[in-house]
Amino acid sequence: MGKEGERILSKIKDKEYVFALAIKGSERSSEELAAEIEHLTVQGKSDLTFIIGGSLGLAPEVLKRANTQISFGRFTLPHQLMRLVLTEQIYRGFMINAHTPYHK
Repeated sequence: MGKEGERILSKIKDKEYVFALAIKGSERSSEELAAEIEHLTVQGKSDLTFIIGGSLGLAPEVLKRANTQISFGRFTLPHQLMRLVLTEQIYRGFMINAHTPYHK
């Protein structure tokens, strides 16, 4: 976990707003995530980074660097599937903010 944390942190720039996916993070609805993304971009924070940890979770240093922690529930998903779920939720957020009929 420590080595993974170091690799993750080496890729994050100072100006990035970081979402860490963590079981203990706060759950958000699709609408709440969309509103948060919109609020951040209006504030000029357009470099958003989402971090998915490995099966052991995220290193404490990574969680400390994160601006916020979010959770998709208490269940564990394979890394590739979580990437797909996260990508869909980000897309859904942008579609909600664009007032398209994608989100029902």
